[in-house]
Formats: sequence, C-alpha cells, structure tokens
Amino acid sequence: MIETLQYTIDQNDKTTIIYANDLRLKHHYGAFMKNLSSAPAVLTRIALSGKPNLLSLFGKAAIKRDRFKLDQSLPRLSSEVKGIKIDRGQLKAYQSLCGFGDVRALPPTYLSMLGFPMMLDLMARKSFPMKAMGQVHLSNSISVHQSFSMDNSISLITAITDSVVTARGVEWVVDTIASVDDDIVWSSKSTMLYRCKTEIPRENISTTSALGSVQTWSVDSNMGRRYARVSGDYNPIHLSNITAKLFGFDQAIIHGMWSKARCLAALQDQLPEAGYRVIVNFQKPLFLPSNVLFYSDKESENTSFSLFSESGQYAHLDGLITGDLHNV
Repeated sequence: MIETLQYTIDQNDKTTIIYANDLRLKHHYGAFMKNLSSAPAVLTRIALSGKPNLLSLFGKAAIKRDRFKLDQSLPRLSSEVKGIKIDRGQLKAYQSLCGFGDVRALPPTYLSMLGFPMMLDLMARKSFPMKAMGQVHLSNSISVHQSFSMDNSISLITAITDSVVTARGVEWVVDTIASVDDDIVWSSKSTMLYRCKTEIPRENISTTSALGSVQTWSVDSNMGRRYARVSGDYNPIHLSNITAKLFGFDQAIIHGMWSKARCLAALQDQLPEAGYRVIVNFQKPLFLPSNVLFYSDKESENTSFSLFSESGQYAHLDGLITGDLHNV
C-alpha cells in the first residue's frame, strides 16, 4: 500500500499532492547525517508550470553563496512538471550527438536530460544551503520500467531524498521519476558530492578493470558546447578551457551524462525495450579533446562496460546493464 502525504500549494489551489513511499521521500535525513536531532524533516514540494529556464538558473547558481554546515540536514525539496511532450527535433539532435542514430526507441538517458533543469532548480533555491556550482556527479542509475509511446505526455518528479557524510564530504541523492498516465515508466538516481573536510578516514578504493572487447573513440574539443546546445546544460566547466579554469580545471571536461549516453549508444543493440537498469560510476574527468578506450563485456544477463583514457592508466567511468530491478 502506498502511503501518501497530501496538501495544497495555496488556499486557492485544491490540487492534491501525493508522494510514493517507495521513493523514500518520507524518510528522515537524520539517520544519515552527523549529529542531527531526530526531529522529522519538512517536505517541500512545488508544482511547476513548466521546465525551469536554465539560463536563469545558471545565473542564480553562479552567484549563490555557500551556507552549508556539516551538522545540518539538507531540506527535503521536490518539484513536479506535468504535460511534458517530447520534442522530436531535440530528440533527433540528441540521438545524433550521442551516437544512437535515428532509432525509434527513446534513449534511456534522454529523460535525465529533460529532468536536469528541475534538479538545478532545487539546487538554486534559497532553502538549499549548498552552493550549486562545484558539485561532483559521482554516480547515476537509470531504470527503464515500461515502454511508452513518445506521443504521450510525461510527468516528471525530482526530489532530494538522501544524504550521508563520507570521507570526501557530503554525498546526497536526487531521485527523478517519469510517469505516463500515473504509471511509472522510468526512474533515475544521481549521487552528488559536496566536497568538504570531515573526520571520517579515507578507505582504499578498488580500481576498475578493463574487460572485454575494445573500441577507440575521439572526443572533439567542442563536444561540451555541442552537448550544451542540445541539453541546455551550459555549466562553464564544459564550455572552454578559459571558463573551466575559473572552477579549478585545467581544461574543459565533457558532461558525465554524455559519456554515459555515448557508451549506451555503442551497446544499443543489447538494450531491451524495457525492464532493465543501467548503473554508472563516474571517475576521472574526461578532458577535451581526448581519445578514449571503450570496453564492454557481456556475461549471462548482464553487460559491464568502462571508459578509459587512451593510455589505459585510469578510468573515466564504469557501468553495468542489468535486468535486476530489485529495490529500485
């Protein structure tokens, strides 16, 4: 049975808002954060009339100050946009840029791109205490639950659902779900890192192995700008060496979700229509331009893949395609 929390946006709006318990939106942050009280967090959700304007959000994000303290919890923010229609022109440009070609199936990463403005909107709000710029994307898991017609209207819900203090800082989670006619068809979980000093000792991290067949790809210097034009993600670290240096990078780096999409495009013949999950851990940044090595290895029902530097000395990402949707 789904537990619900109901309220109205204002006195004149009688819309009932329902939260699904399986997204853990009603769990407390206190169990995961350091030195927190057991008081329940207040869940704040805003129904948006449309996807937020990214240029405006990047402006707010660029000047936002950092007010976060290690002993505080993150606010439980959520937003929803209904009636989203897939722009066939944008979809075709996305497919071409990421290597999917003009195929009928919706790329599993495409809805992540549509949901990105909502995620940035949460980070740009005054009630979110962390600075929006400088967050590190650690991992992303996408689950394709059901196939649906691209003519259908889509509802997207994005929410901050979890956080934990680690040796590297505070890792926090953004969940996004897409539904069609009230049926969940797709979901995503991204783990972000707010870097700060903590008292937790660092542990040795296992290295990624390069397994399976290999392909060599060239990633052009303008790929970050090309992806930004399609996705609207104009984060300065992706646009040029000059703008990337303002945020501590020697060169521009490619968007992590482009890298994930490019890997899945190379494996699109192995992707089922629905009922699967794609998990990726992002590692070293991929500087532009670069040559990279893509490895893939299919074992039984799962396919593992990884993206390495041309020298093979370090990994940019490692991933897994699996039909196991348990606990999603």
